[in-house]
Amino acid sequence: ELIEAFDVNRVVKSPSIFDMDKLKWVNSQHLKMYDVEALQPLVLEQLQGLNMLKTDADETQTNNFALAATSLAKQMMETTKDAALNAREVLGYSLPVTYDDLTNGEAKQMIMEGNFYVVAQTVIQKHESGELPQPDPSNLLSAFLDVNNKAIIEDNETGGTAYSYSEAYKAYMKQLSKDLNVKGKNLFHPLRLALTGEMSGQDVTKQLSLLAMVVGNNGNVVDNEEVGVVSFEERMVKLKAFCETIPEEFQSPITTEEKSRSSSKKSAAASVKTVAEAATPATIDPIDTYEGPSITALDIRVGRITKVWEHPEADKLFCEEVDIGEEEPRLIASGLRPYMKAEELEGRLVLVLANLKARKMLGFPSHGMVLCASSDDHSEVKFVSPPVDAKIGERITIPDFNFEGEEGEPFKENKVGKKKVFEKIAPFLVTNKYGVPEFLGRPLVTSAGICTSPISGGNVA
Repeated sequence: ELIEAFDVNRVVKSPSIFDMDKLKWVNSQHLKMYDVEALQPLVLEQLQGLNMLKTDADETQTNNFALAATSLAKQMMETTKDAALNAREVLGYSLPVTYDDLTNGEAKQMIMEGNFYVVAQTVIQKHESGELPQPDPSNLLSAFLDVNNKAIIEDNETGGTAYSYSEAYKAYMKQLSKDLNVKGKNLFHPLRLALTGEMSGQDVTKQLSLLAMVVGNNGNVVDNEEVGVVSFEERMVKLKAFCETIPEEFQSPITTEEKSRSSSKKSAAASVKTVAEAATPATIDPIDTYEGPSITALDIRVGRITKVWEHPEADKLFCEEVDIGEEEPRLIASGLRPYMKAEELEGRLVLVLANLKARKMLGFPSHGMVLCASSDDHSEVKFVSPPVDAKIGERITIPDFNFEGEEGEPFKENKVGKKKVFEKIAPFLVTNKYGVPEFLGRPLVTSAGICTSPISGGNVA
């Protein structure tokens, strides 16, 4: 029928037009299906095509560098070339010569708050005294490999043992936080800018491990001049010179009194606005008024229900085995029998609150909670669904919250229960008018995209 219907005169004569953004997105989904080891040869080709590698480079060192570069960029790349370009950016150091040359408004504001100068000076001193943790030259791949020697995909995961560089760096940050009495973003943001020259990016220990692969005794891998490599020693020199240009008023943290005066000045400035401006209702970001625990206290992970059966002693409970990327599936009981059939559960991708303490539910040892959206009157309950290509076991993140480092680590199970953390956060977990689950107006996100539900304007628990 197709052959009979075909007529060459009906063929559109204009050339096809492709949406490159859509094509790249499709390609990124394709890349997500491959592990790092499979993509490494393709990234190696891109590194060579961009003339980033030396022609006489050691093959093993070159392959290790390509593997690390692929692992580092796995979550963000739309094409394999992105991994090579990301490696080039990571090996550079974009901190300007002087404070006045700084064009990044976010970085400038952070420096004006005073913590950067103090943190940067401490980093310089610790480096000069040899106390700043550095990647282990004998095992530079450790940050990129898991316990099975497989390349890590998630950016918030690092490899190595309890004595590796990644763990030493965490311990250093913890001690630095105590010594300077600075924590959270007031520590992590200045530290990242000082060490990498950027306000955001992948895990710092992975970035510095990649840098260590191309300097010193490993300096025969990358064409440092072509790539623009800035060694750690050179970074400290640049950082020291940059700190000397920071105005004196920004060389110590702003006190509460100074913040109050600054707030008063802003209030005075606001009072001179026109009547029309004053009449315009202000948009208040809910994060500014929120006083509860950080959402990072919860360990919400992507899981798949692999087995489901009715609880023999409870009319409302299903018993489930849920794979969340651990050695054994989690046993979880859910009160979903009034709303769903067993066949609707088995094989489903779900979100699991994983750091709840195990408890017996009519004799069944339930360890975790499957998150669902419900209508206001609780007459309708549906799963909160991650994207179909989300990775089993990956942790859910939320924009504008730092899920990296010590600040982003979830609370221990006992603390979640004792402090009633979920109970305090739950009122702020809702679905918007489109059914997207949110916390303080920000969506729940996986590496494959945002989570969804069929219930709009509901609650998530």
